[in-house]
Amino acid sequence: MVSQGKGGGGSRNLTVKLRTAKGRKVGSTRWLQRQLNDPYVEEAKRRGYRSRAAFKLTEIDDRYRFLKPGMIVLDLGAAPGGWSQIAAELVGSAEGRGQVLAVDLSPIEPLPGVEVLTQDVSAEDAPAAIRAALKGGRADVVLSDMAAPATGHRSTDHLRVVALVEAALDLAEDVLKPGGTFLAKVFQGGAGGELVARLKRSFAKVHHVKPKASRKESPEVYVLATGFRGGA
Repeated sequence: MVSQGKGGGGSRNLTVKLRTAKGRKVGSTRWLQRQLNDPYVEEAKRRGYRSRAAFKLTEIDDRYRFLKPGMIVLDLGAAPGGWSQIAAELVGSAEGRGQVLAVDLSPIEPLPGVEVLTQDVSAEDAPAAIRAALKGGRADVVLSDMAAPATGHRSTDHLRVVALVEAALDLAEDVLKPGGTFLAKVFQGGAGGELVARLKRSFAKVHHVKPKASRKESPEVYVLATGFRGGA
């Protein structure tokens, strides 16, 4: 839960308003104003989380309880590390239990209990590199909060998102243990028909989830697939 600050005279909601500065685009100003008035951003800073996205994973796991002590977790597109932080706390990797492997092309500053692999997840050598870095070559959970930069062209953006989810699923099907879990960000109202059909073939249960920590105006939704049928 996100806490609300209280002053001596009771709680107040303070909204920060920004003037559009010279040289700053209107879209940038709106984004900055959302950040300044976002309680999840404030709480993430207070707790030392790398990003507000940490609360999305916390909320989803609170509901479905798929991250457990001692598990091996693969976090794809992990930068700056918010999801990896939560995963490390829940599986106990900082205390030597389980493992959290964070994979991204972008640099990730060191985090307690998190191993970092600098790797393009869509590259041909990605599966072998990831398997080599995972303990026993397998994972209990594969996470993906990856998102391609928006172009503003709806069809193009949709295809780029689908490609990322499919790349993450390819890796999940390659490294997950039987009974494993796959959680990935999707857009445009959820996973498409072909992707859902593939997930249902590979997993026992498939859910679409929109955590409260996702901004209301955001089109992001997460697909959670549990009970991986492969991995033998």
